[in-house]
Amino acid sequence: MKRRSFKFILFSVRRNLLSIIFILFTLSLVVFSGSNLSAAKTGLSLWANSVVPSLFPFFIATELLSYTNVIPILGRALNFLMRPLFNVPGEGSFPFIMGIISGYPTGAKIVSKFKSDGVCTALEAERLLAFTNNSGPLFIIGTVGISLFGSIEIGLLLLLTHILACITVGIVFRFWKYDKSYKSKSEHVSKTYTSSSANISSLGKILGASITSATRTVVLIGGFVVLFSVIISVVNSSGILDLLCRIINPLLEIFDIDSRFSSGLISGIIELTNGVSIISSISVKAISVNIVFCAFLLGFGGISVVLQVFSIVSESGISIKPYILGKLLQGVFAALYTYLIIHNFQIFNLDLI
Repeated sequence: MKRRSFKFILFSVRRNLLSIIFILFTLSLVVFSGSNLSAAKTGLSLWANSVVPSLFPFFIATELLSYTNVIPILGRALNFLMRPLFNVPGEGSFPFIMGIISGYPTGAKIVSKFKSDGVCTALEAERLLAFTNNSGPLFIIGTVGISLFGSIEIGLLLLLTHILACITVGIVFRFWKYDKSYKSKSEHVSKTYTSSSANISSLGKILGASITSATRTVVLIGGFVVLFSVIISVVNSSGILDLLCRIINPLLEIFDIDSRFSSGLISGIIELTNGVSIISSISVKAISVNIVFCAFLLGFGGISVVLQVFSIVSESGISIKPYILGKLLQGVFAALYTYLIIHNFQIFNLDLI
């Protein structure tokens, strides 16, 4: 009888898990209201001063380019490269390029639009999503390299390994649900985009639609930035972060890594910016450890970015599973490449002996 009762309670908890989490989060907002208010203001300031200026113009540019012949031109020119390497149509080069140039979550937004417009199939969209949504050079070089580490060389190294890692993930995911008999829809792309090409008479309409779409996306990102700033505040104030650190510390000790990195690693897994900020500020002789951990976090992107992507692609019917797996792999590959370069090229080895 007790066993049945335990199973029933366990099933009930699983079924109502989200409800329980939301209730606890709401209570935490009240209990830790002082620190949460400060965290929300910080998140809002970060969004207004960093995210909007760096991403909003790129979102508009991406939307405007979708009304031109750039995408089908890229498709025809780069199909010879994209198809054998990543098993996606040549048009996939557009989200890949824009994702690297402008950063999260531009790649996901373009891939979702591709799927909705019939540019690629669901499988191709999943493959693209796994490697085209990346941190941008402005954040990696400017924020992480120059602002946090005080070194443009470190920023360039992190950007290089970030790009190498995403390409590696793309090659790995070319085999995602691979089917030789499957045919792509890419031959219909030219017709899809040519019919909506920009001209002078439709310029006003196109600008309005592009700005509206870009505004909707940047406001969505702002909501996630503020929300996860508050979540990290709750995790800190409630003692959950300390508990998680105690669990991870023994693992770090095995590799002779300072236990202070556990806090930054957990924070970064939740939200990228907070994590790399904490890790870069830890003063140790072996600064390569700081750089390798930051490489992993930049590759993964954090749960905040995962949920941003999920909110963007959910309506298009693209599965989020390959994206999560792809980002975990990208984090591992980025950390591995960073470690190998630091220990094989003296110019990047900044460790103090």
